[in-house]
Amino acid sequence: MSSQSNVMPESTLRAQGIAAAAFPAARLMYWSVRRELWENRTIYVAPVAVACVFLFGFSISILHLLVEMHAAPWLDVMQQRELFGQPYEFAEDLIMGTVIVVGFFYSIEALHSERRDRSILFWKSLPVSDLITVLAKAAVPIVVLPLLAFAITVLTQWFMLMVSSAVLLGSGQNVAILWSRVGIFHRWPMLLFHFLCIHGLWQSPIYAWLLLISVWARRVPILWAALPPLTIGIVEKVAFNTTYFGSLIGNRFTGGSEGIAIMEHGRAMDPMMLFAPLHFLINPGLWIGLAVTAAILAAAVRLRRYRGPI
Repeated sequence: MSSQSNVMPESTLRAQGIAAAAFPAARLMYWSVRRELWENRTIYVAPVAVACVFLFGFSISILHLLVEMHAAPWLDVMQQRELFGQPYEFAEDLIMGTVIVVGFFYSIEALHSERRDRSILFWKSLPVSDLITVLAKAAVPIVVLPLLAFAITVLTQWFMLMVSSAVLLGSGQNVAILWSRVGIFHRWPMLLFHFLCIHGLWQSPIYAWLLLISVWARRVPILWAALPPLTIGIVEKVAFNTTYFGSLIGNRFTGGSEGIAIMEHGRAMDPMMLFAPLHFLINPGLWIGLAVTAAILAAAVRLRRYRGPI
């Protein structure tokens, strides 16, 4: 009985590899990512819903803009930028936080849910390798969600600007001050970089770890994902009275000093902000994190190869 169970995965893998050879890897990857978006509609429903709620609140509070415009001539340029740009920055942070939460919960359930509902048997029968499947699921929080968050943020801020301009024009006021002080257009390239590199590439080891636990754990994967780092941090604190491991994990969550600097430069319209991406790309921490991500994903691929329904 045991020998038969050992042979079955081997034959399944051979059949799967032969069938997969007939399809280009890029095409399989594309349709695998589309399948993830189709099966997990929370990926785009949650940030869109948050953006709509924010826009509803912004539309109600738009009357405050008229009061702010009356006070604008007595403020200096930096104060005007802070006054008019604050709602747009809050929209960025709100959508960004929503996407991070969605990415975490998606990653911890991505490979566990298919084992729980036994759909893994169906997906393994298709000519899609475990490597393509795991990479497609990893691409969602690392690439797809940051791009989606950027698109939703741009549409949200553009709608805010249009509504504000319409209200000001309707009241007979000049919209030139608003357009010149909001400064969202020059921030969009930096915002795209921030979403993709900080909340995508820089946090990729976290998503890879969650995917690994998702394919390994039989019950409560979120508990198994949090328990080892928490245990290591507590043991380090008790034994050595240091918090290096906790700082390392926190650095990945926050984007590190480079991520904070990029957003500060971008929002402050600092002329040095163009050098921040280059400094980030040559940071050894980025490439070490990507190497760790590759190793963890390789382990997840190997685990999924021999995993069945729970």
